[in-house]
Amino acid sequence: MSRFVRASKYRHVFGQNAKKEYGVENVKVTNSAWDTNIISASAQYISVNWNSSGGGALAILPLPSPFHPINGFPNKLPDSLPLARGHTATVLDTDWSPHNDSIVASGAEDGKTMIWKVESGVFEGWGTEGWEAVDFDPVLRIDASPRKVGQVLFHPTASNVLATASGDSLVKLWDLANPEEPRSTLLGHGDIIQSLTFNPTGTLLVTTCRDRKLRIYDPRAGGEPVRVNDGHSGIKGSRVVWMGGLDRIATTGFSKMSERQASIWEAGSLTNLKTISLDQSAGVVMPFWSDNNILFLAGKGDGNIRYYEYENDSLFALSEYKSSEPQRGMCFLPRRALSVSECEIARAYKVHSASIEPIAFIVPRKADSFQSDIYPPAPSSEPSLSAAEFFNGKTAPANYVNLADGSIVTGSAAVASPTIAQPTRSFSAAAPSPAAAPSPISAFASQPPQTPVAEPTPVTPRAAPVQKPMEVSSPIPSRSQSYSDNTAESSALRDENAKLTAELREAREKIRNLELQVETLRINARKAQALLDS
Repeated sequence: MSRFVRASKYRHVFGQNAKKEYGVENVKVTNSAWDTNIISASAQYISVNWNSSGGGALAILPLPSPFHPINGFPNKLPDSLPLARGHTATVLDTDWSPHNDSIVASGAEDGKTMIWKVESGVFEGWGTEGWEAVDFDPVLRIDASPRKVGQVLFHPTASNVLATASGDSLVKLWDLANPEEPRSTLLGHGDIIQSLTFNPTGTLLVTTCRDRKLRIYDPRAGGEPVRVNDGHSGIKGSRVVWMGGLDRIATTGFSKMSERQASIWEAGSLTNLKTISLDQSAGVVMPFWSDNNILFLAGKGDGNIRYYEYENDSLFALSEYKSSEPQRGMCFLPRRALSVSECEIARAYKVHSASIEPIAFIVPRKADSFQSDIYPPAPSSEPSLSAAEFFNGKTAPANYVNLADGSIVTGSAAVASPTIAQPTRSFSAAAPSPAAAPSPISAFASQPPQTPVAEPTPVTPRAAPVQKPMEVSSPIPSRSQSYSDNTAESSALRDENAKLTAELREAREKIRNLELQVETLRINARKAQALLDS
């Protein structure tokens, strides 16, 4: 056994469950067997798939906190409360807009997708004398499919863009300002779609399917997948999550022997880099990614939540939140809404059979000041693109918010990994040059031709300048002054290295996009040749 312990600032992260009065009780959770998270959260509200008669419904509630009760709101819900009614069959999935904390989308077995808006002050006076429950009305109805709509997902950087996955094995992208027809339809699935997620900039979308395939799409370059590979070999549910800006994808699923697994894949080629076995339980594992490079795994029917730190294409177990109460569903809070004063790096909302429990994951520290090393910039609520710009082929980096002061940072420089090591890191090999893209592709027609981007020059510490003989009148520098100069130079080198690392990541993303364009052209060329031959 090794005598050395891997260094990690997250080694002692622990899960802190809320007091009973801080949660939400008397929750009538849906009885549907459809595999989704059941609950979703914005920075202000949560939505829960509700068990109601006479049609489908979801409940919209104020956001509970693990540190204090909800102001002016009872922790035990009344038997009669306002619901978002409008679907004629069971609600299967909900998702909050990343750009507006008051807008939520829902998909149901009736094939409809609906958009709901929560007005400010709607929860005032709940439970008081004379209060009457008034249901929410949808602001938009979309006939998304003749079959059920199993998943809904907002675009991470473009405003008013929504993806839906339906029972006819299609993923459709909608412009909510013009919802008459989908703007893009993604084909190629051989069975029910089990999960989907965008990359951080929204240029790519990855799906898992019951046919045990993992597919990556460029939604603006055609309906066919640009990469397909075998996923987990088991037939049970598989989930997928994009690992931030790391060009990696994490999946959960089952082996042929029904063993639960978690895997890491390279996003460009869909090459499997790492697979770990979890246990032999039967519940689907829900994966959640934090930009602290932590992967949270929560199995349905389990009472525990595992979490792993990602480093060098490996997952290192950190700890485990344990509970005797099994979870029916779970979601995580957007990072921009965390309580930084409590050193909270993630927050889960766990759905029990009749209650919702907030769980804070905390780095134990005594310092009262802002801990910048455990709070990388979080995705901002400000969109980078409009829906029209996105579907016309424009690409823009995501906006991020500095959790220390709330300032907005644009571009890939904002997401430099907090675990990037020393400032003297060097890059020995140049990135491979991509093939030149042929004539413009429709999804990228509005962009000028991109050229290969070389990797940045490695940063090396500058040699100390040669000191001239001092004159008698010159003061001799003190030891503290010399230490201050060295610290300032080291800080400058760290900043420069972080900037170059971010440029390298952006260059690799451009290279991957060019490769995907070439792959799309080849697919279209083969289809055209097949039509000519026939």
